[in-house]
Amino acid sequence: MTKNEFYRIRRLPPYLFAEINGMKAAARARGEDIIDLGMGNPDMPTPQHIVDKLKETVDDKTTHRYSTSRGILGLRKAHAAYYQRRFGVTLDPETENIVTLGSKEGLANLAQAITAPGDVILSPNPSYPIHPYGFMIAGASVRHIPIGPGTDFMQELVRAVQHSVPTPSALVLCYPSNPTAEVVDLDFYQEVVTFCIKHGIWILSDLAYAEIYFDDNPPPSILQIPEARTCAVEFTSMSKTYSMAGWRVGFAAGNTELIEALARVKSYLDYGAFTPIQVAAVAALNGPQDCIELHRNTYKQRRDVLVAGLAAAGWDIPSPKATMFAWAPMPPEFIEMGSMEFCKLLMEHAKVAVSPGAGFGEYGEGYVRIGLVENEQRIRQATRNIKKFMSEKDKHISQWRATKTAD
Repeated sequence: MTKNEFYRIRRLPPYLFAEINGMKAAARARGEDIIDLGMGNPDMPTPQHIVDKLKETVDDKTTHRYSTSRGILGLRKAHAAYYQRRFGVTLDPETENIVTLGSKEGLANLAQAITAPGDVILSPNPSYPIHPYGFMIAGASVRHIPIGPGTDFMQELVRAVQHSVPTPSALVLCYPSNPTAEVVDLDFYQEVVTFCIKHGIWILSDLAYAEIYFDDNPPPSILQIPEARTCAVEFTSMSKTYSMAGWRVGFAAGNTELIEALARVKSYLDYGAFTPIQVAAVAALNGPQDCIELHRNTYKQRRDVLVAGLAAAGWDIPSPKATMFAWAPMPPEFIEMGSMEFCKLLMEHAKVAVSPGAGFGEYGEGYVRIGLVENEQRIRQATRNIKKFMSEKDKHISQWRATKTAD
């Protein structure tokens, strides 16, 4: 027997980023300096007061026992307080929120909880991979809803429901979007909620980038729509807001039926995060919040350096309004080769790693995702390298065509 015979593994396509990651590792092994703008991996350290609370709590030996899969009550209360001050939304920490091992785990386990084989799930495309594949692993059929520049989400949503049998049971949303960096307003959420209530569709909203925005309009929560409590749950994360990606702390909040379903599944699978990590997360949510502004301003400055530097290189890209990514249309001269080959060329000749848009779904083809995960000096170096690469684009394209013809 081979792994390809396992049902759930067969449903997962080859990891599209594996080839890029392999090239990156091989180049570094040769001593090459690769500027990695591919992963959404925060490079800023976790604020010191959060780290100090972790160290303090670890010294208390009573915290070394099993925790609780729902999360400690103090952390659920702190998360509810965050929703109250940030969104004006009141949550019952006993029934309307739960701590997860990062939002990714929460999404995947809720998919397991609410999905039956053959269910139809609606997922944005392009999207963060767990959005469709969490449901695919659970046995669902996924219908993709195109998003991005030039698409009308509600029109695509209506079409998807009209042409799906059975009627979709759940819809995944992600705004600010990973990877497209799009943002939406409360009017958008109101329209989606009204539609989904009418058709009996659950909503899973991923709000991981709630605090990384670059204008005067903070991204809203779907739970600010009062009726959303009847059909929606929202996932948030400490990873990006507090630069705590490796700590694996996230939350689900909203509809009590969905929260209870997630809690039931989690009770069989985990005992929750290590208690000192949860206590430190309480310190993050209840403590000084100036670190959020610092992180936001840092990403904004990096965004501006990247956009200006690429423009000087002859590659104009939209300036993202939120998230730690730029969703960049490929330079027109390179479109024919596709995003994967373009990323390979950037790696080889510019020593810059970015993510191919095709890795986020078929509608991501023609784009690359660029992470704001290096300091300004490194980003400037990356754009200088790309400028040199772009000045030699005719040579690179000719060589690629010759290789393609030989194959």
